[in-house]
Amino acid sequence: MRVVGMLSGTSADGLDVAVCEVEVGPTTTLAVRHHGAVGWPDGLQDRLLAVLPPATTTVGEIAALDHAVGRAAAAAAVGYGADLVAWLGQTVFHGVHDGRATGGLQLGQPAWIAEATGAPVVSDLRSTDIAAGGHGAPLASTLDALWLAGPEPRIALNLGGIANVTVVAPGSPTPREGNPHAAGALASSPHVTAFDTGPANCWLDVVAQRATGAAYDVDGALAAAGTVHAGLLDHLLAEPYYAAPPPKTTGRELFTAPALDAAVAHAAPGIGAADLAATLVALTARTVADACRAHGAVEVVGSGGGLANPVLRAALAAELDPVPLVSADERGLPSDAKEAVLTALLGALTWHGVPGVRPGATGSSTPRVLGRISTGHRPLRLPEPVAAVHSLEVLA
Repeated sequence: MRVVGMLSGTSADGLDVAVCEVEVGPTTTLAVRHHGAVGWPDGLQDRLLAVLPPATTTVGEIAALDHAVGRAAAAAAVGYGADLVAWLGQTVFHGVHDGRATGGLQLGQPAWIAEATGAPVVSDLRSTDIAAGGHGAPLASTLDALWLAGPEPRIALNLGGIANVTVVAPGSPTPREGNPHAAGALASSPHVTAFDTGPANCWLDVVAQRATGAAYDVDGALAAAGTVHAGLLDHLLAEPYYAAPPPKTTGRELFTAPALDAAVAHAAPGIGAADLAATLVALTARTVADACRAHGAVEVVGSGGGLANPVLRAALAAELDPVPLVSADERGLPSDAKEAVLTALLGALTWHGVPGVRPGATGSSTPRVLGRISTGHRPLRLPEPVAAVHSLEVLA
């Protein structure tokens, strides 16, 4: 199948698109044929950021944004001859209470995509996992487990607005084809834990926008000009989220701009933008490295926009040393589009009746086929479910 995977990350800075050829079977194959980023129409990012907590908004604005994001996604999906579109949407709220996900909201009406492309659309991928007792995030564990499985623990790291990791460790054997209990299973053997570690770019983006007018710290120049403020770093590291055990998730609901301002006012009033940016880079590097060290990984495979920031990458590599930090590109997947590739894979798995989350990875104990399907222009005919997926082969 030709599957177009799309999402907009925590930074809400546009759409990531990956066009993949996927064949789902015991050995699933995936080839990335195109990937890229598509900006929002003028003013849409500002409107999305304006509704994020702790801001208030109206039902009318949420409804309008749902359709505006859907139209933008539809325009981005046209022209690829897709058999299927997988759409993760734009998260504007992720609720967590007492360590459990209470629900979330992803905007981007899939009917616009189905209408524009004529193809069926798999969307709302998080809600099924939340209903089954999981956090609905991070969903990368499925791809990461199949991609990085081996005799030693490895960690997949994504540096978006929020940083998340998937720990892929050797596990016990699992059922294979011919065993009736393997039906619909992701049957590869690794033990997987996936969780958010804390902020990656979300606070750094706020500081860069205020100081330079750019949407992010271009080439890490702002942070490179600053010095880490030890007192502020210690204050930020005292956030209880970092010490909470996985599985866990977080987002802009906790790491808000007002929360950053309050921390600065308490621990470093008058700090300059460059020093604040340098301190936030140190915060991300420390919290990510601490999370990785706890699992004894022999390698960390990074992806996401934060990996393109040379200052953040260098700080993280220094904190992780002697564990090497390599990019997803070095392991066969595009670093700047890995989550769009993940979305394409999740959509293909749903289409073939395969659960999209490994038990325990996000907190749910029961595997579930994720999402809902919007029909395209043709009658909906699903294939026979695939019994089990044992491995993933990434093709050139």
